[in-house]
Amino acid sequence: MMKTLEVDDGFRKNLDDNGQEKRTGTLVTASAHIIMVVIGSGVLYLAWAIAQLGWVSGPTFLMAFSFITYFTSTLRADAYRSPDLVSNKRNYTYIDVVCANLGGKEVQLCGIAQYANLVGVTIGYTITASINMV
Repeated sequence: MMKTLEVDDGFRKNLDDNGQEKRTGTLVTASAHIIMVVIGSGVLYLAWAIAQLGWVSGPTFLMAFSFITYFTSTLRADAYRSPDLVSNKRNYTYIDVVCANLGGKEVQLCGIAQYANLVGVTIGYTITASINMV
């Protein structure tokens, strides 16, 4: 007869419904992470760029960009869980979201686009950093 391994209840309490370690973040830590992501090198030029647009176009573009940011944030929040109501598993990466919603060749195309974007951003940051060092 085989013995079954008993799992300590204290260990189970630290796992979420997918078997991953539970998150321990708070509103303060989430806000700190959002601020760290938003404040990048591009924010240094934002005030100058909006000032160049003028009093009418500048606030209009700010509102448009804020709406786009809100819209894409809600799309990402909706895509966090898989559309399959039976498994309802979490999608931890962008490719997982594409696999759960599209599948097939779309996964390969999105992967190529994602890595091409990563290479382009890396090249842009490298050029900007080298120009600023001079």
